[in-house]
Amino acid sequence: MTITGRFIAAIALCGAFLGATNAYAAHHEGGESMAKPTIVEIAAGNADFSTLVAALEAAGLVDALSGEGPFTVFAPTNDAFAQLPAGTLEMLLLPENKEKLVAILTYHVVPGKVMAADVVTLTEADSLEGDAISITVSDGNVMVDSANVVKTDIEASNGVIHVIDAVITPGS
Repeated sequence: MTITGRFIAAIALCGAFLGATNAYAAHHEGGESMAKPTIVEIAAGNADFSTLVAALEAAGLVDALSGEGPFTVFAPTNDAFAQLPAGTLEMLLLPENKEKLVAILTYHVVPGKVMAADVVTLTEADSLEGDAISITVSDGNVMVDSANVVKTDIEASNGVIHVIDAVITPGS
């Protein structure tokens, strides 16, 4: 092979190597964007949780629930919030009621990642608010306090979400 041929072969080999390196880097860049979202990101990306997200924002809890965790969130849907007595939600979202809103929202959060298979073995779980949430299982249905768990094990990078059909409150 002539010097020119070797030079062209070397350039082709370098080009192939660089192309493979770029493909590898692009693959990993795409992989980073494929990481699991946080609990808050999942809620914000689901229209059924828009009221919950608005409440988390009003309570100043977005950063906390976007943190490392892990957390288990019993997440009420918009329909669950709509079941509250008239005017209750609006009252809770007022700045002067932030402390009460924080108490209610943190009552929906349990430290640690508690998957559905574990929840069904419990009779209660201590909330971040401080009070224990009652857990009952009957005929395969799980209730936390007076709320039915309607969807389970929505995994996030910092915990898990279980969807509930009612807002639960401390001391109820």
